[in-house]
Amino acid sequence: MPDQNAACPVTGPSPTLFTWEFATDPYPAYAWLRKNAPVHWTELPSGVHAWLVTRYADARQALADPRLSKNPAQHSESAHAKGKVGIPGERSADLMTHLLNIDPPDHTRLRRLVSKAFTPRRVAEFAPRVQQLADELVDAIVADGTGSADLIHELAFPLPIYAICDLLGVPPEDQDDFRDWAGMMIRHGGGPRGGVARSVKKMRAYLAELIHRKRAEPGDDLISGLIRASDHGEHLTEGEAAAMAFILLFAGFETTVNLIGNGTLALLRHPDQRQRFEEAVAADDNRLMTTAVEELLRYDGPVELATWRFAAEPLEIGGERIGRGEPVLVVLAAADRDPQRFPDPDRLDVTRRDNQHLGYGHGIHYCLGAPLARLEAQTALATLLRRLSGLRLAVDPDDLRWRGGLIMRGLRKLPVEFDV
Repeated sequence: MPDQNAACPVTGPSPTLFTWEFATDPYPAYAWLRKNAPVHWTELPSGVHAWLVTRYADARQALADPRLSKNPAQHSESAHAKGKVGIPGERSADLMTHLLNIDPPDHTRLRRLVSKAFTPRRVAEFAPRVQQLADELVDAIVADGTGSADLIHELAFPLPIYAICDLLGVPPEDQDDFRDWAGMMIRHGGGPRGGVARSVKKMRAYLAELIHRKRAEPGDDLISGLIRASDHGEHLTEGEAAAMAFILLFAGFETTVNLIGNGTLALLRHPDQRQRFEEAVAADDNRLMTTAVEELLRYDGPVELATWRFAAEPLEIGGERIGRGEPVLVVLAAADRDPQRFPDPDRLDVTRRDNQHLGYGHGIHYCLGAPLARLEAQTALATLLRRLSGLRLAVDPDDLRWRGGLIMRGLRKLPVEFDV
């Protein structure tokens, strides 16, 4: 794996995108695009063509531009080469109508209602439970007695899935089912066939039945809060509540898996920054720990590209003319390494202050679950470094493998060793 603190080359031939080699370290390719083709028309692995937006200023503008619709119905058939391959929102429609793929005024209504249930106070009150879960998972790692672990499988994956299940109100006896379903989807992506389709079907049926039960017997959980939420007499329908529960569960947990995994790897590969973080943990310096998580989100965040947008009318981005119906993908990972916005952007600096990164988006579609993901990541990283003395990679960094995918970027495994 190349040294990610080294300057990225911006000369030479255009890079090959979306290969396994690219997934290992996409940042040199993104540096080339920012310099030579900042708004770039390309063919994706699915055969769909789309515009990639790579500079920070253009990306921030695009994320907030109301002319870029989230509705897949805006997609023009002339904008891609092989039919409707890879465009989201065409299957499992009852679960796909959620905040990530609708526009105002429907988006405004749904977000307002969901925000009444998914409040910062609810997340803050959940902090002790997140810490308890992190401690239990690290207890199991230590109790194994081998001084080794796969941090993806043993911490980064189970922590957010159990946390979001608790928050939603999924009974403990059902949570392992959710772990199995979510594991199938994260391993194989959102494809419509085989085990993934069966997992989505089972999750859909379970959420519908759970929401029906919570409507009859509400509790102090997020699903009950979604059902109770109202504004001027408006409520979420059962279908809308199920779609929101699904997206909070799936999108929320997968981003946190990647944030914990990518963040741990970054700290292990940068001993000086790890030491600063460990000092903050020892001193209970919440301000520096918070700043560090923001830098990890900028440096190697969990969401590589923002979810799909489609030009509802012709417009211009970065000097390129975007035709009506053409897909636009904002490359968050490229924007957050833009030297025009971040000094020395390829250097990890956990004390970086001016850090208005785009790791969780920008504008009306800014990630609603970002506070929970930040809480889980900070808790997981602090617990790891506090309790596992001598934590270190168990393999050469070049041997690590990354999960392929268009939107998310994360490790398949993170083998580590520690002192026993």
